[in-house]
This record gives sequence, C-alpha cells and structure tokens, in this order.
Amino acid sequence: MTIKTGDKIPACTLNTMGDKGPTEITTADIFTGKKVVMFAVPGAFTPGCSITHLPGYVVNADKIKAKGVDTIVCVSVNDAFVMGAWGEAQNAEALLMLADGNGDLTAALGLEMDGSGFGLGTRSQRFAMIVEDGKVTHLNVEDGPGVDVSSAETMMALL
Repeated sequence: MTIKTGDKIPACTLNTMGDKGPTEITTADIFTGKKVVMFAVPGAFTPGCSITHLPGYVVNADKIKAKGVDTIVCVSVNDAFVMGAWGEAQNAEALLMLADGNGDLTAALGLEMDGSGFGLGTRSQRFAMIVEDGKVTHLNVEDGPGVDVSSAETMMALL
C-alpha cells in the first residue's frame, strides 16, 4: 500500500556517504522532530534526475530552508558511493544524499517502479513529500516521465 498524507514514515535504515565511507542513518534520525522535504529519483546520474530534478533543489536549497525546512533529502535506489559521487558532481552539499541501496524505504513507502525495461531493475517512482516530525503532510507522485509535481518549485509553494 502506498504511503499517504497523514501517515508516519516507516522505520528503515539507509546509507549516506561519510568521511570514512558509507554511514548508516535511520529514518528516525532524519525525520524525528524535524521538518523535511524529501524527494526521490529513479536513478542517480540519469538525465531527468541530473538535468532537472536534483538541480532544482540544489539551486533553491537556501529558499527552501528559509521556509523552516531543517533538511532536504534526495533518495534513490543506488548505493552510498554512487549517491556521494552524484551529490559531489551536482554541488549538492546542502542536501542529504540518501542511498536506499536495497530499496527498503522505497518498498515500505509503496512507491516502487519497475525499471527493468531500461535495465534499472526495481527503482523508486519520482516523488516529493513534506514530512513534519515523521508525519507526511504533503505527498506528490509523478504520474509519468518528467518533473512537475515533485519539483523544488512545486514543493516550495506548499511550504
């Protein structure tokens, strides 16, 4: 079942790239007591994700945080090494680049997509959400290709 507005973020452990390599981080660490904008992409370094989706959040990070957001999270079903390299290549130091390597969070949210036709396997749908103290207050899932309802601009208008 897909997560919906009003639901709590499920308990999961993900990874981020730290100074000493991949570092575990839990959803409780990320969301408890914080206002978070989280967006997900089907894959790091893919065209729509690298040209439009992630750059929108990078460019608008200060404006988003000025609206009371503690953390901006980018999540993808990739490993921490890939997410770290992608964040570095995109100058995304203001964002938390999260690796959902096994797709555990994506599955728990019910937001998987079958990317096997593109050689990607099971990935995340493109979406964005606003989460306050672990509870989803807004959820926007893209109906198809492209970046519209999950864009940084759309999410800023909801803050």
